[in-house]
Amino acid sequence: MTVSKLGRISRRSLLVGASAVPLCAILTRPASAAEFVYKFATGQDPTHPVNVRAQEAIDRIREATSGRLEIRLFPANQLGSDTELLTQVRSGGVEFFNQSSSILATLVPSAGIVNTGFAFTDYDSVWKAMDGDLGTYIRALIAKTPIMAVSKAWDNGFRQVTSSGREVRTPDDLKNFQIRVPPAPLLTSLFKALGAGPTPINFNEVYSALQTKVVDGQENPLPIIATARLYEVQSTCSLTGHVWDGYWILGNKRAFERLPKDVQEIVTRELDRSAVDQRADIAKLSQSLRNDLSAKGLKFIDVDRAAFRQALAKTSFYADWKAKFGEEAWSQLEKAAGQLS
Repeated sequence: MTVSKLGRISRRSLLVGASAVPLCAILTRPASAAEFVYKFATGQDPTHPVNVRAQEAIDRIREATSGRLEIRLFPANQLGSDTELLTQVRSGGVEFFNQSSSILATLVPSAGIVNTGFAFTDYDSVWKAMDGDLGTYIRALIAKTPIMAVSKAWDNGFRQVTSSGREVRTPDDLKNFQIRVPPAPLLTSLFKALGAGPTPINFNEVYSALQTKVVDGQENPLPIIATARLYEVQSTCSLTGHVWDGYWILGNKRAFERLPKDVQEIVTRELDRSAVDQRADIAKLSQSLRNDLSAKGLKFIDVDRAAFRQALAKTSFYADWKAKFGEEAWSQLEKAAGQLS
């Protein structure tokens, strides 16, 4: 697939089949010519902006290092589920992996603080937090494990609720609603607080779980709903924007430190550049995909987000998670998002 410059990714090119982007980087020179050959795994469809922009960064890294570092991209959970890949990047079986904050929280609990329900209202507050003190705080916690964050945070978008049956219009519609969530304690807690029945399922099993009615619905950002073709097994999408989620580009610490210092700097520089491009892609797609998905039969429901926020505030959700994250982490969140109660 030909990728146009700086986010000019057409909706048509985003939604084409998996063959549009190679499943791994195409070597332009013999592998033996590279000093280092590393794997970069993702869970997203090859057409998702994560993979488009990651491949661009990989190509620039190869060029800037004169082929010293060869990174091969493996999208669509080719090397395992999200939780399996998190284990692999910790052990060094995979050198780089993009991981959502929600799943990373199973290893680094405070990384999940960005998934606090209805904390962020817009992207201004998101990037104020992630490129500021909160992001710095989380990166330091990640670095205490065998892995590290090797670039700016990437964007997974604001999450929306879809359903194949019951239409979710008010908080009451979530009562006893069986919804797939990622294996992430904070999202499970959020939907439990709102009276739903959250079921943790790895992403590579979501489509079949919806198709076979194991769950009534799921929640994900619109670009994921589009590229994973979830509209084929869901009928409505409620624009709850209940959680913002981001991706961290994680590296195995030992593998990253084996790279010469100048190569490390090139890797971070080029992944940072792609992070900015990918953020712009997601922001644009989150607006344009509503029309595209409507044309494919997905019915959109505009909800009163404040009503959901108020319903959540009446529970012990915020107090419970403030106690779990601690005063320092919570103060970093409220610095960017405002007071939560």
